Amino acid sequence: MTAKELVQGSIELVSFPDIALKINGMIDDPCFNAGDLGEVIAQDPGLTARLLKIANSPYYGFQARIDTVARAIALIGTQDLRNLILATSAVDTFTRIPQDLVDMTDFWIRSVQCGILARSLARQCSVLKPEALFVAGLLSDIGSLVMYHKIPDECREILLAVGDNRRIVGDLEQEILGFTHADVAVELTELWCFPEPLRAAIGRHLNPLEIDEHWLDANLVYLATRLCDVSIQGRSIDAVFAEIPFAVLQGLRLTRDQVVHVIEDLGTDFSRVFDLIIPDCERVY
Repeated sequence: MTAKELVQGSIELVSFPDIALKINGMIDDPCFNAGDLGEVIAQDPGLTARLLKIANSPYYGFQARIDTVARAIALIGTQDLRNLILATSAVDTFTRIPQDLVDMTDFWIRSVQCGILARSLARQCSVLKPEALFVAGLLSDIGSLVMYHKIPDECREILLAVGDNRRIVGDLEQEILGFTHADVAVELTELWCFPEPLRAAIGRHLNPLEIDEHWLDANLVYLATRLCDVSIQGRSIDAVFAEIPFAVLQGLRLTRDQVVHVIEDLGTDFSRVFDLIIPDCERVY
């Protein structure tokens, strides 16, 4: 079985909300404007409420209350709006999938932390659209959930072999399955019509030095996934730094002090974001 075959055999399982696909297509079509987007979003009361809640949260920090989708689009912008819709829709899709192999609260905690770290690192690198990196970090492990559900025995073997050493996950997946969770994510995000830079950042972060296009995004997500070992497993930042290829740090032009600052701010940002993105997840952290 290949990653593509795995996803093709899971179409009903990973069906993306029609409204999210429609909005995603409209944003890339010059025939539609912000007013058209607002009308479509308003047709889904749940999505409207979710977006307004996020727009009025400390996540954005706007001073005046935002009470319409049109106002939210004007302030947030269509690209960031798309990122929020893609992120929340993907999360909602996967909260419907039963999982027995992993603690889903732990999974989403790590995913949200990875998203925040990727966004913060992007800001340190002066990336113009850091919110896209939040989505890429948040969904960097999304392919794993399909694998856990469709091939649980093989995944159980991999998880037992990995233990706490997450940096070997991709290597073991490739060795045992012939593909990785990132490969599955590539197929998923193609099915969902994600923008190419976002697909590359999510799907190529395991081997960021092997790609030419969208190198920056993939390397930021790679670094964010590694820094989760500091925030979640309590590893020292120096130990993690020692394992990161010099070419990554050199290419990103990030200093150790900048990275430490990003990690130190993680707790505050996490408390602001988690309930917005994962609203139904039981808080046990």
